[in-house]
Amino acid sequence: MKPEEGPIEESKKLRVSRGISILDLVLRIIAIFGTLGSAVAMGTTDETLPFSTQALIFQAQYDDIPTFRFFVIANAIVCGYLAISLPMAIYHVIRTRAAKSRALLIFLDTIMLAVLTAGASAAAAVVYLAHKGNASANWLAICQQYQNFCQRITGSLIGSFGAVLILILLIPLSGLILSRQR
Repeated sequence: MKPEEGPIEESKKLRVSRGISILDLVLRIIAIFGTLGSAVAMGTTDETLPFSTQALIFQAQYDDIPTFRFFVIANAIVCGYLAISLPMAIYHVIRTRAAKSRALLIFLDTIMLAVLTAGASAAAAVVYLAHKGNASANWLAICQQYQNFCQRITGSLIGSFGAVLILILLIPLSGLILSRQR
């Protein structure tokens, strides 16, 4: 406690820090569901066209495209990290003055933000090509034929980009609590 601060100001700072720590915990839980949902939605996406024959099967699966595999792996890694970071987030609710563990979370959150952004952005580029194609490169849009496939891969991007936004919020929130402790 600083000499110029009274017990009332110290108590108020503690309550604000605890509230931000609770918000951090809730946002982590929401991000877990976003990344898990995105990984499952993309990982279970496949479609076979109805006019396929035994000799010729027209099928689209997520693992046909390496970018989608990277997307699933990135979301799974970030989901696992967020699940593992939950006990530390609970610890920060209980002990709001824990500075070193909060600094470690900021560092790891930043790394996970980079991994998730890379996976989601790469998948978004492929989804865009699936919807629009590219006439210059002679790439045709496949979403007219594989509508369910395209709806699922597009929908899986929502949870992933939502988790990116949450991680973007978590980093300055943790930094705010660290700066209030000085």
